[in-house]
Amino acid sequence: MDPIQELIKSGQLKTNNFPPTSRYHHVKTAIFEGKENEPVVYLKRRFVPQPEHYFSSQNHIVRQGERLDNITAKYLIDPEQFWQLADANLAMKPQELTESTGRFLRIPQGRGISGF
Repeated sequence: MDPIQELIKSGQLKTNNFPPTSRYHHVKTAIFEGKENEPVVYLKRRFVPQPEHYFSSQNHIVRQGERLDNITAKYLIDPEQFWQLADANLAMKPQELTESTGRFLRIPQGRGISGF
């Protein structure tokens, strides 16, 4: 068998190449055999932590015309971290967070006690 595939199967070779800021960075990978026994690496399921598992010291009330990337940039510095606001507010579709003027958003200050 191919030595690289042996390393992957043994778990000694890192197969997750997501950056530390990615929502998928801590998600483990698994392997199943595809066509002709070819190994296929995939991400295991990511469980979204409950909002109370985030440390939140700030809140935001959505104003008319606001965009989630701009809100995220304001509070978390990086607009690509919008997923943290979605997780902290249990939004399956991130765009839902800014659809209603006056919506109250919890602003996460870091990954919380869930340890993900």
